[in-house]
Amino acid sequence: MNMLRFFPRVHRRTAFVIGAGVLALSGSVASAQTSIRMVLNWKYEGAQAWFFLAQDKGYFKAEGLDVTIDQGEGSAASIPKVAAGAYQAGFGDSNALIDLAAKRPDEAPVGVFMLYNTPPFTLVVKSDSPIRTPKDLEGRTVGGPANDGALKLFPAFAKIAKVDASKVSITNMAPNLREQMLSRGQIDAAFGYVTTVTFSAKAMGLDPAKDLRFIRYGDHGMDLYSNTVFFSRSFAKDKPEAVRGFVKALNRAIADVIANPDAGVDAVMKREPLLKRDVEKEKLLATLRNDMSHPEIARIGLGDIDEARMKRGIDIVADANQLPRTPAVGEVFDRSFLPPRAQRPSSLIQP
Repeated sequence: MNMLRFFPRVHRRTAFVIGAGVLALSGSVASAQTSIRMVLNWKYEGAQAWFFLAQDKGYFKAEGLDVTIDQGEGSAASIPKVAAGAYQAGFGDSNALIDLAAKRPDEAPVGVFMLYNTPPFTLVVKSDSPIRTPKDLEGRTVGGPANDGALKLFPAFAKIAKVDASKVSITNMAPNLREQMLSRGQIDAAFGYVTTVTFSAKAMGLDPAKDLRFIRYGDHGMDLYSNTVFFSRSFAKDKPEAVRGFVKALNRAIADVIANPDAGVDAVMKREPLLKRDVEKEKLLATLRNDMSHPEIARIGLGDIDEARMKRGIDIVADANQLPRTPAVGEVFDRSFLPPRAQRPSSLIQP
């Protein structure tokens, strides 16, 4: 840029000083953006639309944030990545947060916005399987990806459902092989999330309603919270306004997606053009309906938790996994970053 064009009557040396000052000022504005690296629960998909829409609409930027969003490897895998300092924020299973808070409280991230308030954890079997109840898993082989949330919670589920976990063989596989191995009879049952398994099965040409049966953890006494947005404990302490701004931007984008799911799917497709748009929209709507619509949100609003319910969940996870200590609710979730109740959705009614 030729600064003399804008300062025609100013001495060349003076113009240089002014120009340098303008550049320095613009540089300071750019550096004012707080960088946040976030890791998701899984590969880019429709159920993450609000994160991308908040980026595309400039909601994060309006809060002074420069947010980078990376794909994940499982709902439990994002927690240690944030704890290790590779990321400042993540989206993953709150029950894995409980586990880490019990073992390494100083390192464990803290939840700030609860998205999946209805337990999605399930065991899935073929419709003609002799496995009808949790007890029928004894003597069988159950498979799932190593970082699957339902697999991580199986010790707790087995204790509550009175299953002898020592009689259940566990095997791991790549996530894209789970439904194939179940269909071929290589495993007797699979761990997973209801929505994830449903759409993976559809992609294989299966009809989940006819070909599969789901044994949901929530139907057997495990009314647990699931995926939450969380931040590293040190970042939340040092930059609380950045966390508050992130949650405000996300909440705003969620409201947009509820009002216009197609806009959310557009944002997803920009990241992964090879995805099937109709499938991702259906997945997004199913997530809103099945994973985020617990009746309690009419009372407390999306993003918050019921403390008594969370305490019961913490007690279940701590007892079943014989954790060294039982974390307090405040160690796992901090509601102080939430927008006011009136600004958060009370219903996720779909068009």
